[in-house]
Amino acid sequence: MEKLGLNEIREKYLSFFESKGHLRLPSFSLVPKNDPSLLLINAGMAPLKPYFTGAEIPPRRRVTTCQKCIRTPDIDNVGKTARHGTFFEMLGNFSFGDYFKKEAIAWAWEFLTQVMAIPKDLLWVTIYKDDDEAFDIWHNQEHVPAERIIRMGKEDNFWEHGTGPCGPCSEIHFDRGEKYGCGKPTCGVGCDCDRYIEVWNLVFTQFDRQEDGSYAKLKSANIDTGMGLERLACVMQGVDNLFEVDTVRKILDTVCEWSGKTYGADWATDVSIRVITDHIRSTVMMIGDGVVPSNEGRGYVLRRLLRGAARHGRKLGIRKCFLSDLADVVVELSGGAYPEIAEKQDYIKKVIRIEEKRFDMTLEQGMNLLAGAMNEIKAAAKPGETPVLAGKTAFRLHDTYGFPLDLTRDILRENGMEVDEAGFRTEMNNQRAMARDAIKDRESSWAAGEQLVIPKDCKATVFDGYDALTEQAKLVYILKEDGTQMPALEEGDRAVIITDKTVFYGESGGQAGDKGTISTDTGVFTVHNTTKSKDGVFRHIGECTRGSLEAGDTATLAVDRRARLATARNHSATHLLQKALRTVLGDHVHQAGSSVNADRLRFDFNHLQAMTADEIARTEALVNDAIYEDYDVVTDLMDLDAARKSGATALFDEKYGDVVRVVSMGDYSKELCGGTHVRNTASVGLFKIVHESAVAAGVRRIEAVTGEQARKLFLEEEAALTDTAEVLKAAKAEAPAKARQLAEQYKSAVKELETAKMASAKAGSDKLIDGAPVVKGVKVVAGRFDSLDADGLRELCEQDGNCRQKDPGCKGCRREFHDPED
Repeated sequence: MEKLGLNEIREKYLSFFESKGHLRLPSFSLVPKNDPSLLLINAGMAPLKPYFTGAEIPPRRRVTTCQKCIRTPDIDNVGKTARHGTFFEMLGNFSFGDYFKKEAIAWAWEFLTQVMAIPKDLLWVTIYKDDDEAFDIWHNQEHVPAERIIRMGKEDNFWEHGTGPCGPCSEIHFDRGEKYGCGKPTCGVGCDCDRYIEVWNLVFTQFDRQEDGSYAKLKSANIDTGMGLERLACVMQGVDNLFEVDTVRKILDTVCEWSGKTYGADWATDVSIRVITDHIRSTVMMIGDGVVPSNEGRGYVLRRLLRGAARHGRKLGIRKCFLSDLADVVVELSGGAYPEIAEKQDYIKKVIRIEEKRFDMTLEQGMNLLAGAMNEIKAAAKPGETPVLAGKTAFRLHDTYGFPLDLTRDILRENGMEVDEAGFRTEMNNQRAMARDAIKDRESSWAAGEQLVIPKDCKATVFDGYDALTEQAKLVYILKEDGTQMPALEEGDRAVIITDKTVFYGESGGQAGDKGTISTDTGVFTVHNTTKSKDGVFRHIGECTRGSLEAGDTATLAVDRRARLATARNHSATHLLQKALRTVLGDHVHQAGSSVNADRLRFDFNHLQAMTADEIARTEALVNDAIYEDYDVVTDLMDLDAARKSGATALFDEKYGDVVRVVSMGDYSKELCGGTHVRNTASVGLFKIVHESAVAAGVRRIEAVTGEQARKLFLEEEAALTDTAEVLKAAKAEAPAKARQLAEQYKSAVKELETAKMASAKAGSDKLIDGAPVVKGVKVVAGRFDSLDADGLRELCEQDGNCRQKDPGCKGCRREFHDPED
């Protein structure tokens, strides 16, 4: 069989199945779309699940892909063996109710034996023990000898995951030869040795497992196959592991070249080389798909991979930041298959460079602390006892120096030590509890309705507030602070009112709840906040400010119009802001949180470094340009699939219902959103960024104002500029230049004054030295310098120049600084 490169094998596979009527789809993003069950895509079929379940209609009933995958359960073993890796590519051909076993088996055999030209006598087949249909196809159609078709049990050849679609599978194994075997007489397919390796798995999804454990036949059977590209490349190139595959080996050789190390000469060195080689592949692919380093979720996985690679680089003696340059090699090798990494190459390198530099800054300090702690626990450990690092110390490394627990654990294990992980988690939980206690964003948990128990028979509230700000509604429940029902309210009573319908927006999606009044003929209830339960019950929180109200009354609900409109302006502005940020900073920007109320907006987003003044100005200008365009703000109701296909931006980690609201602002912005908005962008009025700051590693925050608050801010700044200009006796346009001139003059004057003080002090010290008394053979010089501060006194004494020039026998001087007011 011909030796083929990995990129060549990939193309041959995809082209082969295109010739069989399959639609070639590009690899899906490593970030799952609307699938909270997955952190990262870890299998070829994972992004196709909606097609298999029937939730979405596939673009064609036959599909083929080469899918990027990340698997991290074995991350601790990466490098220690040549078998483990975190990134791999999965070849797959899929049928959604089209062809079945006959075609799947025939094409798999044709591809391996004809396109790849693998000798048939080196291939073995396994099937599920009761799958006679598969046996007949393999034996009678493809003429595989019966003795080379192995029947195996459920644990090996039946794919199922709880209830739902499932079925038998058939695996194709490659025989590497006796030299890779264990030598046992029982050695064969399924043995734990390295002789027989699984190359391809064909899953025949034909059953539906019921709750009682029985299997019903599916109306429409599917085909789901998976073949690891790197594993097939090992077979075709005659190498033992993925690190010897041509493209991966080129990365590995580059690491060796830059470090001056030889692969295969030392086990510990090989571990570091393999870790770097594996981790840089995963890193490039993850950043290319929009993941940024952080302390949570997939961002934490990326940070761990990046910092692990950086640390192993230092162990190899590579002192400079090198991973961003190594990313070029990955892009060169894989950019043809995955154009997104070539298109984002500069951005990928930038993210890597920033994170590696950030880690370098803390690595030395953290390592010093860890090394000292390791020496202490090693000395304290009894003979034969494994030294254990305290959880408190591990948490300090994490909290102060950015050491992930995994990194601390890896370093300790390399030195025969362990860490108290339970103690670490306790410290982490304590810190989180303290942080929660410190947050006082609301008046109280009562004001937020957090502790309120809603009656079980309470129905969801009908929300009419998108199109109206007042309406008549029935007071269904009046609840006390402890959640018990009240028949009526008297003036001064605090309570929660639940109505059958409402125009009050309930706090959700980052938008503050509405304020306003609920009025009857007998009283007025002032609403301070409105929240919404997970079951859709709206809670109007406030107090009776006049008269009385009774449960069952019909009331007039009136939202504070001015506050609602101000909130709507801020909410619409966040949509414009996200679009502007993606334009200025790149399409890696995604919303990481938001908060909008009547006074201001806050928008958190993924970005690795502080925005420059120019970037802030450009972003602000783009938002205001969109406001001036007077785009109509249109809301459409559509199913989630249609919304995604329309290109609407969504928080795909969120759980959405079957029907979603899509808010469009001309052709400029389109997002899934349940909040309230202005009718056209011109109604936002004016947008002004007030502050840009860091929230967490990899997350930035913009605070801004719109409309009336923006006008108020400009008036305040105008007044401040006017006052400053008057003080400077300059025109307002000339005030900045005049202020800079005065600042330079002041700086120069201070410098001259300090020089004069030091000259005077030195002259005084000369006199002191000349007239100093001799005590027991030692000249004692003592004096007071009131004109010098602590820094000046330090400069005078530390040089020792005066004393030694006057008297070569001087051994030095001592200084003391006393506050004149003490």
